[in-house]
Amino acid sequence: ESLHSSIGLLGVSAGSLLLAVHFYSLPRAAPLIPSTALGVLLLILSSLLAYAGIRRSLRNASLFLSLCLTISVFWCSYGVVFILGGQGVLNDPGDFRNALVPGLVTFTLALLIIAVVGFLCREVILAMIASAVSLASAHEVAMHYSTAFSSSAVACNYMIVCLIGGYFALGRILYFLTKEKIALPGTDLAKKKTRERIRSTGGSMNHFAVTGLILNMLSASVFGCRLLGVTGKLFIGQVPWLWAAGVYQIGVCILSYRAMDVLMATFFGFTSILKFAGGYCLLYPVWQLEEPSFPTPFLVVFSILFVVLALFLALKSPVDGLYLLVYVAYCIALACRPKGFFEGGPQGVDVAIFVASAVMTLIHLYNVKASAKIPTGKRAVKALLARSSFLKLREGADLHTPYLGYSKYADAEILGYACSVLASFAITTTGDPQAPLATVVIPWVVVAGGILKLLGGSVAFARGKTLESSAFILYAVMWIIWGLTRYGCLYSTTRSFHAAAGIIAFMLFNGFIVFCTLFLNIAWFFYSLTFLLIAVSFLLDAIHALPAGYDIAATLIFGLVSFYCFLSALFNRTFEGSCLPMGRPLVQLSGVGGGMTKCLHLPARKASSVKRIADILKDGGTCGIPTDTVYVLVAACNRPDAVEKAHHSKRQAQDRPMSLWISSLKQLEPAKHLFTPLLWDFMEAAWPSPISLVVPRGEWVDFLGMKDSAKYVGTPQSIAIRIPDCSVTTHLIDLVGPIVVTSANPTGEADTTHHNQVYAKLGDKVDAVLCDGPSPENIASTVVDCTKIDSGNIGFFRVGLIPKSQVLQILEQVQKK
Repeated sequence: ESLHSSIGLLGVSAGSLLLAVHFYSLPRAAPLIPSTALGVLLLILSSLLAYAGIRRSLRNASLFLSLCLTISVFWCSYGVVFILGGQGVLNDPGDFRNALVPGLVTFTLALLIIAVVGFLCREVILAMIASAVSLASAHEVAMHYSTAFSSSAVACNYMIVCLIGGYFALGRILYFLTKEKIALPGTDLAKKKTRERIRSTGGSMNHFAVTGLILNMLSASVFGCRLLGVTGKLFIGQVPWLWAAGVYQIGVCILSYRAMDVLMATFFGFTSILKFAGGYCLLYPVWQLEEPSFPTPFLVVFSILFVVLALFLALKSPVDGLYLLVYVAYCIALACRPKGFFEGGPQGVDVAIFVASAVMTLIHLYNVKASAKIPTGKRAVKALLARSSFLKLREGADLHTPYLGYSKYADAEILGYACSVLASFAITTTGDPQAPLATVVIPWVVVAGGILKLLGGSVAFARGKTLESSAFILYAVMWIIWGLTRYGCLYSTTRSFHAAAGIIAFMLFNGFIVFCTLFLNIAWFFYSLTFLLIAVSFLLDAIHALPAGYDIAATLIFGLVSFYCFLSALFNRTFEGSCLPMGRPLVQLSGVGGGMTKCLHLPARKASSVKRIADILKDGGTCGIPTDTVYVLVAACNRPDAVEKAHHSKRQAQDRPMSLWISSLKQLEPAKHLFTPLLWDFMEAAWPSPISLVVPRGEWVDFLGMKDSAKYVGTPQSIAIRIPDCSVTTHLIDLVGPIVVTSANPTGEADTTHHNQVYAKLGDKVDAVLCDGPSPENIASTVVDCTKIDSGNIGFFRVGLIPKSQVLQILEQVQKK
């Protein structure tokens, strides 16, 4: 974490130094750093800042994240504008000003908000950097409109950032050289880390929402500045701000799924579509003099989706729900004006979006950092719904639990269904064959139907939904290829036989998906079946045999089915029960989820369940249980028949012997004299934890009562022992005694990360499963070789959840004692 903070702040300092040099040399005939070179260097630094901010944010929330990502977006777009200027694209007088000012205005205000919150929350170094870059942007805007402001004022502000970066670097160097004895004010990251972790226990928040809101300010500024007369025209020079905002918005969408915020992730996915469409519209006049027109049906549908999303988001936060209504007005304004982004109505709403996004940025950022929160009405809605007997909000740890497997992402199916609705209604528009690009369809089909649906498919795959992810990815590829082919007129006026052959191949794949959905649910069956109608429409269009009205009918049917799936996913995620059910499978199978099995599945949260599992183990059964890492298969040590059964049921390979788990060293107390003092102290210091210690085999094994089955545990020379850092597991061992353990999967397969996988992989060979949802980690324990510990050496058979450095540090502390 110290590394990522240092990289981020020193990266900001390096970029500020480049810009300081550039602006100091600007009055010269030839700038010291050519515009193209400066743009490329800023792009490199922007990617570095994005990496530093994201990597640090995955561990704890920080103003550092918002600062790094904001400056990263700023310099990415800024760099591209400099490259366009260096390559002669911005030749007309005033082009450079018209290209730069919308972005500079946005980041002046955004960084000022970050600075204010930073000072209020005593993050002085970050606040000073944000305020200096904000002042530099403000001076640069003034420089473009008044000769009274020289470029040296901008350079001075960037030099302040360099000085702050130098102070931070000096503080970190002193901190390490003096072994943490000297820490300059504001450079001790350990104290910040402790404060942030204490705050993070108060509830989960989407710390990436601030960046997403700033990106909304950026895109709105481009069109709002034109309405207010700040810029003279809309042209290609402003595309970098819009498309950089779109790319980063998709990144924020993915990171919001990491933060388990499904609704805001869906909202940011929607707004990224608008950003790419805006950039497309500004790029279109490069090869055609006229301005592109907008398909009305699509924008009406888009506004309906925003309304539905706003209603559900208002249940979580009324202020966020009201904010989304501004985008409802935006889509309606675009639908009412055939030239869309170029007309005054939508541009007026852009001004409203800019102001609303700035206010929401302040609220979100302050609520993330400060202990006292700005009220957003969350408790009022929750209290209101608590009185309702019909609707009850879903809450708790199981809200984002995947059915199978371990996943760090929330479910993205809501966005996937919504993108199907958008893509289907977008292609209802029939463009001009002579000018197919004049109607804005490609951004809606390629971004919504393609890129965002690929995102939804990837997240579904990460959550163990193999069939759904395959369908989403297949449909995304189809939308991208056909959208570009049809509306980009890539095969001109002749319909290509090759396109038809490709569509038939897609139809065959989709036919297989339709067959598989018979075993999933009714909604997915109709969803995949109606997409087959879309594919038939594409095929008939490719061979020039499309009946009049068929494509409209097919897209309407698919769009309505997709809209039902969108509403069902929203309802089922938000409320308990099945308000809008997806339906049962049309064909029911026996097995996992298909019917009753002999294997008991008991909830781990109930003490009675743990006691029942303990009784099964005492009676000689084998059970799958959750741990601090992945699920394991266990048997009681004092039941040799169960140990042998566990070995045979898993087809355990001889080079992967079973290990021994205990709940406390007291269970080995009778044999303590058989362990060396150093080894005993090391075990005491290392446990409980995801660290397995391989110790020499000895007479102490006889105390466990395994008898002849002891040959299945460990090797003739050694045995791996561990005390798991899991209260459920240790309580179970307290009831049963020491247990033998092996991973709950056939040898050679991946680790088991969900209770549903235990039975799916081992079948009736396991007597019961203790169910606790997805594993807290998808990485196994670290296995340490302690057979030669008395000579001062340890080895590592496997480096898992705990790194080598941490294990060696524990050993060093024990040796010092």
